[in-house]
Amino acid sequence: MGRGSYPWAVAQRTRSDRGRTAANGRAAAQRKRAPGRYTPPTPRQVRHSPPWYPWVLLALAVIGVGIIIANYSSALPGSPSNWYTLGALVALLASALLATRYR
Repeated sequence: MGRGSYPWAVAQRTRSDRGRTAANGRAAAQRKRAPGRYTPPTPRQVRHSPPWYPWVLLALAVIGVGIIIANYSSALPGSPSNWYTLGALVALLASALLATRYR
């Protein structure tokens, strides 16, 4: 019985469908690249965050944690409320996103 006899049978890979081989990789690396396509990386001296950046990051984190604590200790008007929790989580998420971009 051939490959197509059973629909649940796993097709065996042949030599032609195994993907890139080492010879193809070397050949691609040796090909001449078009001039002007390479963009050098930005030097480390140029990549830096402004001085206010870590303070904003820290403030958002502290505000987020503070709102959560104040919400569940009933220190805010109308608390505990899901809206306070949502605002605190947004502040914490913004802080985490800023932290990933800090240089």
